[in-house]
Amino acid sequence: MACGSKELVMVFLVLAMATTLSLGQFGFPPIPGLPHTPSGAPHSPPGAPTAPIIPFLKPPKGTRIGYYSQSCPRVESVVKATIKKHVDKDKTIAPGLLRLVFHDCFVNGCDASILLEGPDTEKKAGINALLRGYEVIDDVKAEVEKVCPGVVSCADILALAARDSTVEAGAMTYAVPTGRKDGRVSKASDCSNLPSYMDSVDVLKKKFSDKGLDTQDLVTLSGGHTVGSVTCQVITYRLYNYTASGGADPSIDPVFLKTLRALCPFNGDGWRHIPLDYGSEFKFDHSFFTNVKQARGVLESDQRLWEDSSTQDIVQQYIGARGMHGFALNVQFGRAMYKMTNIGLKTEEEGEIRKVCTKIN
Repeated sequence: MACGSKELVMVFLVLAMATTLSLGQFGFPPIPGLPHTPSGAPHSPPGAPTAPIIPFLKPPKGTRIGYYSQSCPRVESVVKATIKKHVDKDKTIAPGLLRLVFHDCFVNGCDASILLEGPDTEKKAGINALLRGYEVIDDVKAEVEKVCPGVVSCADILALAARDSTVEAGAMTYAVPTGRKDGRVSKASDCSNLPSYMDSVDVLKKKFSDKGLDTQDLVTLSGGHTVGSVTCQVITYRLYNYTASGGADPSIDPVFLKTLRALCPFNGDGWRHIPLDYGSEFKFDHSFFTNVKQARGVLESDQRLWEDSSTQDIVQQYIGARGMHGFALNVQFGRAMYKMTNIGLKTEEEGEIRKVCTKIN
C-alpha cells in the first residue's frame, strides 16, 4: 500500500515515540527526549531535510538540523545521490566511508583532517594505511560545489556520506546536524590513540569515554562491523601465533577457526579480504552480534565484547534483532553515530570551509 512521504515520516515518528518509551523492555537505556525539537535546540527551518531525528539529542553549539536549508537546500539530496551511485558500483564503499569518518572523529574531532594530504598528515599514519573512500568524498565535494560553491564543509560532507552509505547497506536513516567547520591541522602523530583491534574492552571503554561516548556506544558502533571486511594480515596472529606455543586464540570457535585458516593460510596472501560479519558482509543487520556470541568474531576486539561482563549484556540485547529489537538496534546506531560525528567540532575561528577537501585554503 503506497503512502506519501509525509505520511511515512509521521508513521516513523509515531514508531520512534513508541520505541523511546518501550526500549526499557529490552534492557536498553532510555533515549532522552521525545520526537520533537529538544528544549533549547533550534527548530528545523522550512525546507529542512525530513529525515527522522532518531537520537533525539540536542545538536552541538553551532550546528543544527537543516543548517544549509537556505544557503544550499539541495546539499543532502546531492550527497545521497552521489553516494548511491558509488555504492551501486562497489558495495565495499559503504563500510569504507563508515570507517573513514570514525578515524576522522577520533583524532582531534570531526573536522575532515583525515582528508588532508601531505607527508605527515593523518592519512599517512600506519593505522590509517588501509582506509578508503577518499575519492568518493572528493566526488561528492565536487558535485556539491557545482550547486553551492564555497558553502558546505568537507566535515559535513563526511558525516552525511557516512549516514547515507550505511542507509544504502540497510540501516535506518537518521538526521545529521550540519554546520561543522574544516580543520586546518592534520598530524600523523596524533593518531596513536585510535582504538585498535587488539585493545581490551577496558582500554576501548577508556578511549570511547575520552570522546564522550559510553559503553552502549562502544558496542553499538562496533556493530558497524556488520558490513565490511579485514585483510588476513590483521588476523593471522589469532590463527597461528596467539599463544606462547604458537597456537590459535582459544576463544575462536574450532569450526570457525578451520574456516578462517582455510581463507588465510599460514604465509598466504596477507591482502586477502575476509568479511567481518561472516555470511552477511554487505547487509546492515544483527548477525554480527550473533556471530560474536557464537565465538565467530573475526577481530579480537569484537570477540572480547562477548567475553567481558560489562559489554556482554548489550551484545545479548541485539541478538535476534527482529521486530522491535531490530528497530532498537537501528535507533541506537543512529544515536551513537549522531554522538560520534559531533565530537570536538571546530568553531568559526578554528576552522574553515575548504574549497577542496585535500588541502586547506
